[in-house]
Amino acid sequence: MSAPAPEIRPVPSSGRYANSGSGPALVPLEIGHADYVALTDPDTAFWALVRKDHLAETLAGGPLLESYREKAAEFALELHGLRFELRPSAVYVNPTERCNLNCTYCYIPEGMRRHGEDMSADRLIEALGRLKGYFESVMPEGRKPRAIFHGAEPLMNRKALFAAIDAFHEDYVFGVQTNATLLDEAAIRFLTDRHVSIGLSLDGPLPEVTDATRATWAGKSVHAKVLEAMDRLRGYDSWSVIATCTEKNLDQLVPLVELFHERGVPTCMLNAVRCTLEGARTVRPEDDALARGFVTALDRTHELYRETGRKLVVANFANILLAILAPTARRLMCDISPCGGGRAFFAMAPDGGLFPCSEFIGLDAFRGGSLFEDRIEDVLKTPAFATVTERNVDRFAPCNTCAIRHFCGSPCPAEAHEMNGGMDRVGAFCGFYEEQVRYAMRLIADGKAEDFLWDGWSEGVETTYDLVQ
Repeated sequence: MSAPAPEIRPVPSSGRYANSGSGPALVPLEIGHADYVALTDPDTAFWALVRKDHLAETLAGGPLLESYREKAAEFALELHGLRFELRPSAVYVNPTERCNLNCTYCYIPEGMRRHGEDMSADRLIEALGRLKGYFESVMPEGRKPRAIFHGAEPLMNRKALFAAIDAFHEDYVFGVQTNATLLDEAAIRFLTDRHVSIGLSLDGPLPEVTDATRATWAGKSVHAKVLEAMDRLRGYDSWSVIATCTEKNLDQLVPLVELFHERGVPTCMLNAVRCTLEGARTVRPEDDALARGFVTALDRTHELYRETGRKLVVANFANILLAILAPTARRLMCDISPCGGGRAFFAMAPDGGLFPCSEFIGLDAFRGGSLFEDRIEDVLKTPAFATVTERNVDRFAPCNTCAIRHFCGSPCPAEAHEMNGGMDRVGAFCGFYEEQVRYAMRLIADGKAEDFLWDGWSEGVETTYDLVQ
């Protein structure tokens, strides 16, 4: 059965949201490009770029509308599978509640970071064994689950962490996210010898910028320690750096990506600060300022690529591009609704407590059960998880009338709930995500999108529709 003829509603370029009115509809979306406008179907994530001087004739009929009618049902089915039919293939494991830093924006409560508990090596190994059994029951044979040691600071419990990696190095694809202060030569040798991916954190190109949001409990700088770790990791093929974007460093994002590029960082993330807890909200930037700083930094990474031939991929923006170009190829699951929490992954606290995502650790209402006491299958169905996994942007305003809702996903459910009062609310940075989508569309129109993506990203990706008029 063919799809109904599209209803056309223009979307202004100004205003807080990329709203389209009630749908379904094929919506012209102004992207700030001199020659092109985007057309989107908000319900299916169908989109195309059309020359502005061809817009009227395109909407009157032709290949685009015919393709829309032919492909609408297929796009809707693919999107439904991505949103509602995934099963977990990864777990974030917090082997300790403790951290040696007191970052302004941390989502883990201060009391836990100061005085929290560690998992013993035996307990952590037992946990990975239980998790292995679960993943074997839901994942295709021969595919390994991912286990990312997260925090707090996982290297505060180094002995147990390394024992667990040694015990299961053939069963998981391991990663460690660390503040780098404890990442000495011996630790790096251990992790790289076992092909563990390593993520570091650095918020500024200069100590005073980093120190504004990241420092020890005694207020001492950690900037130099992170640079030392970056130098030791240079040439390793599986490491990255996360920078958290706050009002303290927006004017330093360009020199920061220059520093990353100079030091051979293969992938970075320029993440908007998660505003789940009140401390993070004290350094929350305004959407417009964040968008300007972010896009300027992306432009600089492109200049560096053109100058040197070497990419610095900004992974969180690359994910937005993939959400547009190839939704099922996206690597991160924050920018979709429902998000990946409780669907593509879940998190385990040091006491075995299970949460939809690490962002919820410390929020007791989102503890679904215990790995050591409950079946994971049952935990995934609890109200604590369902509150997250059933969050659906199609059901609440203003997202349900937004032209880009399936390129954005209205992240993050944790900050929507804690900052804005419920799962039926937007996240902290609605306007910022809108500007990312417009920028991504401009890059596609100009044939530059590939320059911002990982080499080989499209391998195994099937093109079902390709039309730029």
